[in-house]
Amino acid sequence: MSINYLIIDDEPIAHKVIENYCADLPDLVLKGNCYNAMEATERINKSIDVAFLDINMPKIKGLDFLRSIPHPPLIVITTAYQEHALEGYELNVVDYLLKPFSLARFLQAYQKIISRLPVKNKPRSDSSHPQIVIKGDKKQHQVMLKDILFIEGYGNYCKIHMAEELILSHQTLTNLISQLPTNQFIQSHKSYIVNASAITTFEGNRLVIGEHSIPIGQTYKTLISDFIKSRSG
Repeated sequence: MSINYLIIDDEPIAHKVIENYCADLPDLVLKGNCYNAMEATERINKSIDVAFLDINMPKIKGLDFLRSIPHPPLIVITTAYQEHALEGYELNVVDYLLKPFSLARFLQAYQKIISRLPVKNKPRSDSSHPQIVIKGDKKQHQVMLKDILFIEGYGNYCKIHMAEELILSHQTLTNLISQLPTNQFIQSHKSYIVNASAITTFEGNRLVIGEHSIPIGQTYKTLISDFIKSRSG
């Protein structure tokens, strides 16, 4: 799954902040930088999945621009002005990020984006799709989700680690995570996806799954902690 995003903000530094955060999320693909609403009008199209939109821009304000779009993509407001939050949510925005927002807060917005993606892009639900088809070794493997311990990415390949088997797949980590239920699988590092049910312990910058020690990237640490707390609670 690729999530195409657009940044609409008159401040260049705001573009850099969002780009740096998105760089640690391999499924987010930058499709354009717009510095006013007129530029954005020319760039908004069906290929854009989400736009990070500032409110206080010259000539046309962000919310006025949003009202003018017949079929907007998912919208995440990024602004220094909290007084427009209610108005933003009335326009069905995904999230409202107050500048300066942290990486942890941005990751929360990212999870909301995932939950609002069109059905064709959403991860499969665990109850209706207990299995996944994995391409590997010139075969298609029908794998039970509960049997997957973790998935390790190597560029355009992945290793699917299971208790009794290891499959080398000609699929990217981004492609695989788009097929996994978000209530069971979570990315712990740019190169790792873990099955939350298989986690033995969580300490510092490591997850332990059986005999395996899985790194937690700094970008994902807060997200992992909150995810585990939500499951245990």
